[in-house]
Order: sequence, then C-alpha cells, then structure tokens
Amino acid sequence: MASEVLEVAGREVTVTNPDRVVFPEAGHTKLDLVRYYLTVAEGALRGVGGRPMVLKRFVKGLGEEAIWQKRAPAKRPDWIEVAELQYRSGTSAAETVVRDAAGLAWVVNLGCIDLNPHPVRAEDLDHPDELRVDLDPMPGVEWGQIVDVALVAREVLEEHGLTAWPKTSGSRGFHIYARIDPLWSYRDVRLAAETVAREVEIRVPDLATARWWKEEREGVFVDFNQNAKDRTVASAYSVRPLPDARVSTPLTWDEVPDCRPADFTLSTVLDRWALRGDAWAGIESAGGSLEPLLDLARRLGPAEKPPKGEGRRQQTMPLIEIARSKTKDESLAALDRWKQRHAAIVGYLQPADVLVDGMRGRSSIWYRIRVNLQHVPEAERPEQEPLEVDYNPWARGSGS
Repeated sequence: MASEVLEVAGREVTVTNPDRVVFPEAGHTKLDLVRYYLTVAEGALRGVGGRPMVLKRFVKGLGEEAIWQKRAPAKRPDWIEVAELQYRSGTSAAETVVRDAAGLAWVVNLGCIDLNPHPVRAEDLDHPDELRVDLDPMPGVEWGQIVDVALVAREVLEEHGLTAWPKTSGSRGFHIYARIDPLWSYRDVRLAAETVAREVEIRVPDLATARWWKEEREGVFVDFNQNAKDRTVASAYSVRPLPDARVSTPLTWDEVPDCRPADFTLSTVLDRWALRGDAWAGIESAGGSLEPLLDLARRLGPAEKPPKGEGRRQQTMPLIEIARSKTKDESLAALDRWKQRHAAIVGYLQPADVLVDGMRGRSSIWYRIRVNLQHVPEAERPEQEPLEVDYNPWARGSGS
C-alpha cells in the first residue's frame, strides 16, 4: 500500500508506506507505530504537547543513524505550529510544535520513532517548566543500583518541595521529572538539577556520581546537563529505536522497585494503557518552586566547573583514544581490532574503562571511543596510536 489517510482529531493525516516494517524483530510496521501513538496520545501529549521539539528522523530505518532536524519542514500542514528557538551558537531555528494527536501522527510519518521535546512551552521559550533527572549507568552497573539511586533522587526532590515523576528511559537508564513553575532561567534550572545530583552523591557515594568527567565516574551518573539549553530528552511514551521497540514508560513509585525496562514495549504498553491509563495523569497540576534547591546550592558552594573546550584541562586519568567514526558499529569494530593487538592488557580493563561517547554533529550523532588505562600497570600501558578510524564530522561531505 502506497499510503493510507487517517482521520485524526478532525484532520486528515497521510501515512506513507504504512506497511514498511520499522521493527523487524518485533514485527511492527510504520502504521503500527502511528496507531500506537494515537492510542496513547493523551499521555504522549502530556510530555510533548505545546513544546518545541527536535525531529529525530530514522529515514533509512533502525540500521542507520538518525538525522536530528531542528528546523520544521518547509512543506508542512498549516495546522502544524512552529516556535523560533535561539541557540547558544547564535543561530536560530523554527522548531515543530505538536498540539494534538494529528500532530503526533504527522511527525511519526516523517520517520520519528521517539519524541524529543525541549523543557519549555512555545509560549515562553526562556523559562523551563520541567526539571529532568537522567540516571545514566556506567558500564557494569546492575539495574537494581539504578533503582536505588532513583529512590534517593526522589527523596531529594520531594524534600525540597517538588513532586517526582518516574519513568523508564526505554534504554539503559531511568528518568525522573519534576514540573516547576516557569519562573527561572535555564541557568537556574540546570543549577538546581546539578544540586540534586550532588546531594544524591553525598547521600549514596558508593552508588551515584555527579562527576562531570566521564572517566572519573563510577556507578550511576546523575546527569544534570540534560537541563542545559538546547538539550532534549525522549519524552513519556516514546518508543525507542531498539529492536524490541521498548517504550519510555511512566510509572508510579510503587512500581519502581520491581520494574524492568524490557517489560515495557510497544505491545505491552498498549495493554497497560487499556488496563490502567496514564500513571502521570496528575503531572500537569504539580508545579513547584526551585527556591529550596537553589538555597541548597548556595549552602553546598560552587561545584566542579564544566569544560570550556578541548586542550584546556590536564587529564587526571591515563586516557587513549581509539576511534572516531560515523556509526557506533564502526567504533566498536575498531575497538575489537585494538583489543586484538593489545590482548595482553585487555584482562586488566574494567567495563567502565571503555568510554563510548555519542557526540552531536551538525545533524547526526557520531561516535568516539576512548580507553582508560587506570587499571593497567604503568609499565604495560600502550601509547596513543593513530586512530583506528578517524572520522571528521565537520568536514565537508561528511554527511553529519
């Protein structure tokens, strides 16, 4: 079938190539994905409705890296709104704003699988109304440790006057959101989130870290920088681009201790929705003040300063770089080749010693792999070698 026209929220939305299989392992088609979002639209719109969003488009399927499209397509229905965002780089872009279920269907038809909104409303682009805590486990961390850190993060937020709303990320980590009154700048919101991270680390230093530098982290990184301007996070009910079509699923706190990310997929979340509706149904009336967290920030004093550019920081760990590549698979293949050449020292490496970084290019993600040799005896540490793959995401014709 070349296309199918759906009647959604009083509008007609054309779904092109509706039978194209998006998730081969799970067997879900493009039309299945559209219908999923229409079913859970009430919940999905609580996360994305009225917010400018970056379009993360998988135009060639899951096997290719997504294109991150800030600017709304020039050819769009007249009922699709845009909001003009100003970026730190000095540029600006008119980003897509979804208001209803028809808008959800339209962006999914463009190749979006997950939804990535900013933490602001289109009516006020300078004052976020969400604080987002992203729990990012270092390699080797067990799921139970992530849950333990989530419960501590909840305590910190609620002791400082905010209601904490949990959801699976749909990937390796966990998300906790708190709605806030839109009275503070991005800088203040990021500071408040950083303060949450620092306080969590103080309470459970063996489980969590707020360290900026990736090679210095152990345990679960409480990622506060997702609150910086220009950052987006996969929103509630987003289907993630993984083979089993996992979903970033809102939960109640009673469910968190026993939850498992693999339990929440496109199919099971539809069943869950039919049975119980949206666990975040009350989030829109749960705004709060940042002042208690900002007061805690003043009492804790200045935190570690973020990086200000390459080459301005003396390394505290013995890092070597292995590869820079366009795709993650290329970088992992390069790492395998490096390990084969240095098989004698591979046994010293801990899971967290291999640092895989997804780096934002012009319009797509590229990948960097580094190895921390901290556990390798100094006399046996290999020197920095020419990169296995040396991709330049900024070169003309790089496709990024």
